[in-house]
Amino acid sequence: MASPLSRLSTALTVVLAVALPGHAHAAPAPPAPGTGASAVLRAPCLDASLPLSVEERRLAARMPDPADPSRLAATAFAQDMIAGGGFEHVAPRVVDLLCRTRDTRGATAIAAREGRRLWTAAVARAQSTGTVRGPLPRTDDRPLYWTRLQVTAALRQWRPAGGLADARREAIIETFERASRGMSAISYPAGYGTARVLVSGFDPYTLDGGDSGTAPGAAGNNIRHGNPSGATALAIDGTTHIGRDGRRQVIHAYLLPVNYTEFTAGWIEDTVGPHMRAGARSLTASITLSQGREGRFDLEVWNGRYHGVSPGNDGSRPCPPVDGVPQIARDNPGCHATVVPRWGGPRVFDVRNPPQWTTASLPFGRMAAAGTGTGIAPPPGATWATGEGFPVIRNTAYTEFPDCDSPERVTRNAAPEGGMRPAQPGTPPAPTSCAYAGGGGTYLSNESAYRNTLLRDRLGRDIPAGHIHTPIMQHFAPTNRHGASDPTFAAWRRAIVRQTVALIHVAAEH
Repeated sequence: MASPLSRLSTALTVVLAVALPGHAHAAPAPPAPGTGASAVLRAPCLDASLPLSVEERRLAARMPDPADPSRLAATAFAQDMIAGGGFEHVAPRVVDLLCRTRDTRGATAIAAREGRRLWTAAVARAQSTGTVRGPLPRTDDRPLYWTRLQVTAALRQWRPAGGLADARREAIIETFERASRGMSAISYPAGYGTARVLVSGFDPYTLDGGDSGTAPGAAGNNIRHGNPSGATALAIDGTTHIGRDGRRQVIHAYLLPVNYTEFTAGWIEDTVGPHMRAGARSLTASITLSQGREGRFDLEVWNGRYHGVSPGNDGSRPCPPVDGVPQIARDNPGCHATVVPRWGGPRVFDVRNPPQWTTASLPFGRMAAAGTGTGIAPPPGATWATGEGFPVIRNTAYTEFPDCDSPERVTRNAAPEGGMRPAQPGTPPAPTSCAYAGGGGTYLSNESAYRNTLLRDRLGRDIPAGHIHTPIMQHFAPTNRHGASDPTFAAWRRAIVRQTVALIHVAAEH
C-alpha cells in the first residue's frame, strides 16, 4: 500500500497511478435507515443513529451502473464485494449473536471468535483449488476488507441493554479487527532446520475519487481498488515451502490497516514483536509488503521515521504540508512515528529516540537475480516480455532534511533520467540528518518497513527484514469503466502475487 509515495525529488520519477487525490478524501454520507442498496445492516439491537467511522460510511457507496453510467448501480459496491466473495452470511451471523448477547464479555468473545473465523475463511478461499462461494476470483483480496467493515459497523451500532461505554466498544471492535487480520493466529514450530517467516500486507486504499460517470451521488472508480500485498498475504498465510537451502519455510501473514491511528497504537509491534524476540520459535525473516510503483518491484533499503503527509483510509493525516512546505518534526511531533512505551518508546517526544533511519537487511542481490518472474505470463497491457516477470530493483533512494531545523530537503541516490536503477550501493543517510522520505516515501508502507526493522534492531536480531514494494495492480480492461472486476484486473493480481510469493521464498533462505 505504499502509495502515495512522496516525490523524492524531481529527479526521482515515480509513477503513481493510484495516488491519493488531494480533493477526494470526503467519505460518502451514511445511508438512510432501510436503504436497500446499503451494505450497512439493520437489526433490533443496532442503533442506526450511532455514527459510523469514515471507512464504514463507504459501505453505502454505489458506483454508476456499468450499463448506464447516468444511473446508480442497484446495490452498494461493498455489497457486491461481500457477496462476490461468498461472505454475505458473516455480518448477519455476528449481528444475530450480538442481539442474543447482553454483556460486553460475551461480545468480546464473539468478536474474537468471528474475527478469526473470517480470516480463516478468507485464507481458505484464496488458497482453494476447488469451487469457491461467490463470483469474484478466489485471489481477490477485497471481499475480506468490505466484510470486515460491515461487521465493525454493526459493532459500532450495537446497543446492548444498559448501554456501552465508548472505550469498551472500541476495545471490542479492536478485538475483531486484529483477529480478522490474522494478527492473533500466528504460531511457529521450533527447530534449527525450519525457517519461520512473517509477512505483512495491506488493505485496499485510495478508495475515494476517480471517474463517477454522470449519476448523481455515485462513487468514483477508485473504490474498486484492491491491494496485491493483501492478496499475497492471503495466498501465503499458513503455507510451507522447501527453500533452495533445504530448509522448510513456515510462513504466516497478517494484514495492516491503511491508517496512522493503529500504527501509533502499536499494532505492528504487538503482532511482530512476540515472534521477533530470540527463542526456539523466533522469526528467521520478517518482511513487509505494499503496493508501490508502476511495472517494477522495489526492495527498499532505507526507511525513514517521518510520516503523515497523505491521509489514511480513515482520513487521518498527522503531518500535512503547510502552504506546500513540509513541516519539520521539531514543530510538529505528529510528523514522526512513535513507539508505544510497552515496546520501549519514550513517554515524551524525542527526535533521536527512536532513530531517524533504519536499514533493511534483505538479501538484495540474491532476490534481484533469482529469476522470480520466470514463466509468468504478462497480463494484458504489460510491456515486459513473456516469461520475464517484473524487474526487481534494489532501491537506495531517500530524501532527508540535512538540517533538522530547516524544511529544505535533499534527495540522495535518485535514479538517473529515464532509468530505474538507483546508484548502488548508494550513499547512506547522514547520522545527523532527519528523515523525510524513505525509499517507500512518507506513507504507511515506509512506516511498516521502519517499525519492522526497528523491532529487529531493538531486539538484537540478525535476520532478513525489509520491505518489498509490488507493482501497481489497478489495471482494468479499457472497456470496463465501472465494473467491479474483469479478467485484466485478475490477471495483473495473479502475476504480481505469484512473483511476490517467489521473492518471499528467496528472502527466507539462508
